[in-house]
Order: sequence, then C-alpha cells, then structure tokens
Amino acid sequence: MIDWLIEPLGYDFMQRAFAVTMTAAIVCGVLSCWLVLIGWSLMGDAVSHAVLPGVVIAYLLGTPFALGALVFGLAAVALIGLVRSTSRVKEDAAIGVVFTTLFALGIVLISIFPSQTDLSHILFGNLLGVSIGDLVQVLVLGAIALTLLVLKRRDLTLYAFDPSHANAIGINPKVLGGLLLGLLALTVVVSLQAVGVILVVAMLIIPGATAYLLTDRFGRMLVISPAIAAVCSVIGLYASYYIDASSGGMVVLTMGCAFALAYLFAPRHGVIGSRLAARRRARTVIPSA
Repeated sequence: MIDWLIEPLGYDFMQRAFAVTMTAAIVCGVLSCWLVLIGWSLMGDAVSHAVLPGVVIAYLLGTPFALGALVFGLAAVALIGLVRSTSRVKEDAAIGVVFTTLFALGIVLISIFPSQTDLSHILFGNLLGVSIGDLVQVLVLGAIALTLLVLKRRDLTLYAFDPSHANAIGINPKVLGGLLLGLLALTVVVSLQAVGVILVVAMLIIPGATAYLLTDRFGRMLVISPAIAAVCSVIGLYASYYIDASSGGMVVLTMGCAFALAYLFAPRHGVIGSRLAARRRARTVIPSA
C-alpha cells in the first residue's frame, strides 16, 4: 500500500503536477462558494472560455500564457458588463454572446497557426508537462487570489447574501462585484495549467455545489469546498497515473463523482439521504396515547 502511494511521487513531473493541481483546487474550491451562492456559474463558464484567444496570442508572441489569459479574462468581464448596461440585452444573453465570440476567436487563431499552438494542451491542460516556471507562476497567482479572498471574505459574503445591506453600511456592491470578477479571471488563469479551458469551469463550480449540499452554514462551506477539491485532485491524479488516463479529466471526473454522492446521500439535502433521515425521525416519534 505504501509503495502504491509513494511510487508516483518518485517522478519530478508528478510532484509538480500534484503541487499545481492542489493549488488550483484549493483556490477554485474557495471561490466556488461565492459563485454558487450568487448564481454566477455561467459567468465562470464564460470567463474560462473567453481566455482562449489570450492564451493563443501569448503562445504566438512568446510571452507567458498567464498574461494573455488574464488580459482576455478581464476584457470578457468588462465586455459583458458593457453589453448588459448599454443595451436591453439581459445578463445571460450578454454572457453567451461575449464568451462564444471570444472562444470562437481563439479557435480561429488556432486554425490559422496550428504549428505554433497545441490545441489539446490549451483546451485540456498539460499537468504532466508543468515546468518549474509554470509551477512558480501558479503558486504566486494562486497565493494572490487566495489571500484576497480570505482578506475580503466578510465583505464578499455580505455581497453574496444581501448587496442592499452592504450598500447601506457603506460598502459599494459594484466594487465588490468587480473584485470578485477580477479574482474569477485570476483563478481561471491559475487553473488553466491544471485542467485547461474546457474543464476549468468544473473546478470553479463542482466543489462549491457539493459543499452547498452538505452544509447550511457558509463558514463551513468555505472549509468543505476546498477540502473536497483537494482530496478529489489527489485521488484523480493517482487514478490517472495508474490507469494511464487524462490527468485533468480524471480530477474533474472525481469531483463529479463526489457531487453525485452528495446529491444522493447528503443527510439533509440529498435525494436518498433526506428520505432516510425523515424515516429515522418518524421511527423515533412516540405515538400519542
């Protein structure tokens, strides 16, 4: 058993893969709590796809792909806000228009410059090819995003539950919304190296959604969500190593399995778990005389 656990860690590329995945999972797990509560799941999907042309352009220019991804992630957020505020188009439609257009731009750039850009690495991540420079980049960006989330957690939580009250006590909801969107773009950049453009939205949503089924207290949710993401990341990486499967895909698939278990067996909010709990309570009721 010990040899089974230690063997993958004997390779440098697996050590870097574990470090990158754990960092991305923890940051995504914390941020996903607010995304799930506010209802910004589609926004996470939009930003994760909209960064594709930035990544391609960065590869073509020979600059760090994180820079291009961050620029286009912030640009996507700004464009969605512009379309929503200056037209009669609603938010969901604005999100759909912006992210599909930017994603299509990325696909077009890839088709024009196929030799310079590896489509599979951009779309699905390249965990096993993480370099020391990539690792340092992910750790630094992840630390920045996580630090800001922890420092502003009270304000962001108030914004998620009652933006009107936040405004009444002198906290600008627009500033908090902008901060959260900026952190979303930064977190997407952190996670791209681990799972790629397509799967990053799963890391942003599944941990928070799973934790939401397991607890009614937001403080506990902020602990449960990153813990689930981290554990699933480790299990997914070990599984990908031993069955020779896509590492990013296995991480996300493991998270999906964790959500399915919570959906079915969560004590209060699971489909089966809630019924079993109700039956136990019914059995303990003392019949009246």
